[in-house]
Amino acid sequence: MRTLIALLTLSFALLAHAEDKLKVVTSFSILADITQQIAGDKLEVRNLVGADADAHVYQPSAEDAKAVFAADLIIANGLGFEPWLARLMASSEAPGTRIDASAGVLPLMLDEDGEKVPDPHAWQNLANAEIYVQNIAKALGQADPQNAAHYNAGRDAYLAQIRSLLVEARAGLGLLPPTQRNIVTSHDAFAYLGQAYGLKFVAPQGLSTADEPSAAEVAALIRQIRAEGIKAVFVENIRDPRLIQQIANEAGAKVGGTLYSDALASEGSASTYLGMFKHNLDTLLAALKP
Repeated sequence: MRTLIALLTLSFALLAHAEDKLKVVTSFSILADITQQIAGDKLEVRNLVGADADAHVYQPSAEDAKAVFAADLIIANGLGFEPWLARLMASSEAPGTRIDASAGVLPLMLDEDGEKVPDPHAWQNLANAEIYVQNIAKALGQADPQNAAHYNAGRDAYLAQIRSLLVEARAGLGLLPPTQRNIVTSHDAFAYLGQAYGLKFVAPQGLSTADEPSAAEVAALIRQIRAEGIKAVFVENIRDPRLIQQIANEAGAKVGGTLYSDALASEGSASTYLGMFKHNLDTLLAALKP
């Protein structure tokens, strides 16, 4: 009987501890991983747009509304990446605090349908990822002060990993010759990576994957690939690869592999943010190195 009572007491204690965990909702898989890397097991994390899924065209569900309503903290990318999230929070009357992980990033302004808009894909630059980590760790510490030291330690350990990969990226991409720095991808998601390392990314689609390219735009891109001698084009994990494969075939280029743009992989090395970045780095170098 004493053993049974002890086990019941422990079970109730564990249940109470689980209920006391900070409830966090992240808008998409990259933020979910960064948050988990900082926080470890201190949080109850519910992510909305999963691995290999496209946040640009996401349609929230009733379960998402429930999760957002129950959350203490909602972590978004910002910069217009999740236009559906504000509507979701308003419709569910979510009382939790929203933070934008990209706050403080100097956004690239791009032309979209004749209008200047911020490019939301800031995580493609590791220097910006440091800002994301700082913002998320600060928000976690403010929402859960008793575990602030834990979050700060997780932040520092994760920042060390980011900076190590940053050194590797600079060394590898810095060796690419000028003639191999033009790259074609499915949609315009890699401008921050291009800015950081002197690469030029072009795509048949704009910032959002909801924008379908016209036949004239595709034909112009094929002519550009031929004229500039672009060596390789790349598909993305969140997009149907057939358009890029068609462009490669008609332009006489090769498909250099899959890049991860707006979502992590569901499994494998690209299923974490740093693993995703390393995969993209290795894929680009393998296809573009002379």
